[in-house]
Amino acid sequence: MYNLIGLVVLLPLIGAAVNGLVGWRIKNEKVIGIVGSATVGFSFVLSVLIFIEMLGRDVLNRAEVIDYFRWIGAGGLETSFAYQVDQLSILMTLVVTGVGFLIHVYSIGYMHGDPGFWRYFSYLNLFIFAMLNLVLADNFLLLFLGWEGVGLCSYLLIGFWYEKKFTGDAAKKAFVVNRIGDFGFLIGLFLIFVTFGTLKFEPLFLQASVMSVGEPVLFWITLMLFIGAVGKSAQIPLFVWLPDAMAGPTPVSALIHAATMVTAGVYMVARSATLYALAPLTLEIVAVIGLLTAVLAATIALTQNDIKKVLAYSTVSQLGYMFLALGVGAFWVGIFHVYTHAFFKALLFLGSGAVIHAMHHEQDIQKMGGLRKYMPKTYITFLIGAIAISGIPPLAGFFSKDEILAYVWHDGSVLLWVFAAITAGLTAFYMFRLVTLTFWGDPRFKEHGEHAKHPHEAPATMTVPLIILAVLSIIGGWVGIPKALGGGLAIKQFLAPVFERADRIMALPEHGVHAVDYVLILLSVAIAAAGIYVARLWYLKKPEIPGGLAKKYSGVYKVLSNKYYVDELYDAAIVNPTVKGSRKLLWRGIDVGIIDGIVNGLAKLVEIVSKYGRLVQVGVVQGYAVAFVFGIVFIIFWLLFR
Repeated sequence: MYNLIGLVVLLPLIGAAVNGLVGWRIKNEKVIGIVGSATVGFSFVLSVLIFIEMLGRDVLNRAEVIDYFRWIGAGGLETSFAYQVDQLSILMTLVVTGVGFLIHVYSIGYMHGDPGFWRYFSYLNLFIFAMLNLVLADNFLLLFLGWEGVGLCSYLLIGFWYEKKFTGDAAKKAFVVNRIGDFGFLIGLFLIFVTFGTLKFEPLFLQASVMSVGEPVLFWITLMLFIGAVGKSAQIPLFVWLPDAMAGPTPVSALIHAATMVTAGVYMVARSATLYALAPLTLEIVAVIGLLTAVLAATIALTQNDIKKVLAYSTVSQLGYMFLALGVGAFWVGIFHVYTHAFFKALLFLGSGAVIHAMHHEQDIQKMGGLRKYMPKTYITFLIGAIAISGIPPLAGFFSKDEILAYVWHDGSVLLWVFAAITAGLTAFYMFRLVTLTFWGDPRFKEHGEHAKHPHEAPATMTVPLIILAVLSIIGGWVGIPKALGGGLAIKQFLAPVFERADRIMALPEHGVHAVDYVLILLSVAIAAAGIYVARLWYLKKPEIPGGLAKKYSGVYKVLSNKYYVDELYDAAIVNPTVKGSRKLLWRGIDVGIIDGIVNGLAKLVEIVSKYGRLVQVGVVQGYAVAFVFGIVFIIFWLLFR
């Protein structure tokens, strides 16, 4: 079955080609939707079959490289087009194809009637193809091909409604900011090749594993790779593109934010665990950046009123949590949170899409309320997603988030744990602020126009994926039940061979079950429960409290609602000076002044020479004869007397 991994990747590309080339001729939404969804669905089925075969193999023989052809051979660089099937890549493949399939099905209902329906599904399939290349690559070069592929597809999908200026601006912003991170990534790849002479994972990690911990070159390699991850996974200071990416269709937001593009940076760092284990300083940077991002994004989410913006900053915050786990050496926990986050965040985004669909594209939660009466299925599934992300047992988010907090505590980073726990409380608060203002209380949408008076439940193509994701948000974390609660951490055991080399280098102690573990679990749940209770109290029973606090601390509220003025700071410090400098120096100075000056000057010189040259071209034959005679006489004299 392992040999079918190429077909898993190829099927979405076939779907993209069919819809992209002939979809505009078909014009039948049902056919286009089936082609787009079925290709990803079949990829998921094949992935499940490969996963089942993997479970049947001996633990030491589960990894295999499927080499298709020699891709690049130049100088000392030898790279094959090959896929690495192991525990990490198959888990990511299952998430990408499984959640991706549900998003495709959901899109059939959500995008109904859109004139670019065929184009949308072509882009969506191409996105899945690029992401599968990223997670299955057996070398950094092929990984980078998928890395850039998802960047291109995100540009196409975020700017899908290109006739609207703000969507085009959001797409360009995402593309430009990611190029900054990708520049660092490329430098990291150059350093890897110069240092190790290969870009293939296994020989590279084997060579690195015998090097000393803290080697300067390893610090720079891992730091440059992390800069790439900062761009792709929206960490400080390159997180500004992700909230603006909400300009695209909501299923696109679910795909980018939940299971694919933004988790690429987390996957890449986890795949490079051996290198990071040898660079403890970089790991500290990863942990600190992750925590700062988690706290910053969570505080911004507290004051946002756009339903998708709240979820966008939630994604940035959860990605920070993942990097925090990686930074303390808990690589498997970071991937575990990627896995659980895919379920509940896809559910929340698709649920928000159902709300927006029902509210005739209204996204302001201040203009909603009481929607649980009109949309019971959406409400129940959305509530499950909110509970899961808040970290309430026995839902999926509790197990992965609890493991992150436990590892941070056992790492001895008490300060990091305190801020991580506070962030968990903020997450529960802003999520249930969102739930309360959207679904609970009295309807407020009747006050804001006739068009929004009749919200309705979404069609089955949209609600069925919500129900499936809700079930996964409940049971998805049970593969990581900790020992303190009687579990065996099955996902840790499954991923252990992938991170064995890194774990051996870091020599992390195996944590037994201690009383402190139960205390940490209780604290984690209590903090989440407190966040939920306060949100429900403030926004349902005593709505005057948040209004009073906003007035009392208007300065703080203004800073949070304006997202710490990071975009304004970038505009003032980078964007505007670059634009003005480009206009004055590059355009007027170099382009117009020098380049155009040289070209126009040459033309002027030719004009002047021609002006005087044509004076001798008078058209009188006798004059030409005299000139010939003088010329002949001059030549004779020159030959005689030279």
